[in-house]
Amino acid sequence: MHKQLKVLTFAQKDSSMKTIFTLVLACLCVSAFGQGKIKLNAYGAYTFDDKFDTYYSSNQYIEGKIKGGFQWGAGLEFALHEDYGLELLYYRQDTDLPILYDYGIGSGNRTVDLGINYIMAGGVRYANIPNEKIQPYGGLLLGMVIFENKDPQGDEEDSYTKFAWGLRLGVNIWATEKVALKLQAQLLSAVQAAGGGLYLGTGGAGAGVSTYSTIYQFGLGGGLSFKIGAQE
Repeated sequence: MHKQLKVLTFAQKDSSMKTIFTLVLACLCVSAFGQGKIKLNAYGAYTFDDKFDTYYSSNQYIEGKIKGGFQWGAGLEFALHEDYGLELLYYRQDTDLPILYDYGIGSGNRTVDLGINYIMAGGVRYANIPNEKIQPYGGLLLGMVIFENKDPQGDEEDSYTKFAWGLRLGVNIWATEKVALKLQAQLLSAVQAAGGGLYLGTGGAGAGVSTYSTIYQFGLGGGLSFKIGAQE
């Protein structure tokens, strides 16, 4: 009988979670749009490997590694105050997910062709320093991540949605009044919970209680920032 092992789990179904986040982000966007100053931000970063494991028992487990690679994205930032703002963000990464599984009755390995999409909203807090061309910042991100299984096998699903959060620290270096170079370090995380999920592998354990691994993706990079709104 064809069975699959749960690797990444999701607390809600894709459709309901996407609807909730879409409504929340739309409300935040409408609220922030009327505040005036707007920046368009373009991002590029390298994300590092992240290992995870999921155990059903001592001889039923799966181990995997989300491979590091290039991540790109864009954000629309609304100034709510001189020192802080709100940014709506999208990040995308295409990578490989090699997994090793052992179900007690058989073991093996495979590589999943994986797409990772983060849709986030985050606060941006700026630090005031004497040099007006240097603008340090930091902030917390909240939103969702959509995993795409580009080559599903058997009855595997092709996309899965999870709650996500992130942290970032960076600096804007203003080359002109309208254009800045961004340098940034960030941590993005997909939080695991019980119920439904991403199933990978064949010939092993089915439903059951397991441990859950939270995914952490650390990245270093930067980008460009463009002032496109009315400026004082």
